[in-house]
Amino acid sequence: MPPLMDLSDPGSTEVVAALSAPLAIAAYVGLILIPAWTSYGRWWERIAASFLTFYIVAALVGLGAAIGLGIIWTYDEWAA
Repeated sequence: MPPLMDLSDPGSTEVVAALSAPLAIAAYVGLILIPAWTSYGRWWERIAASFLTFYIVAALVGLGAAIGLGIIWTYDEWAA
C-alpha cells in the first residue's frame, strides 16, 4: 500500500485546488443550473433542463482543454 500524502503543510497547488473546486461548483449552480431550473414549470421539464446543463459544462471544459492544449502546443514559439 503506497504511503498517504502529507497535507499537514499544503503548498500553493493544494490550496488552489481546494479553493477552486467549490468555486467552480458554486458558479455552475448559480450561473447555469438555477436559471435552467427556473425556466420551466413542470417537474419533468426542470429535470430535463438540469440534465442538459451537463452538455454546457462539457462544452466549457472541452473549450478550456482545447485552449490549454493550444497554449502548450505553441509554448516553445512564444516563450523564446
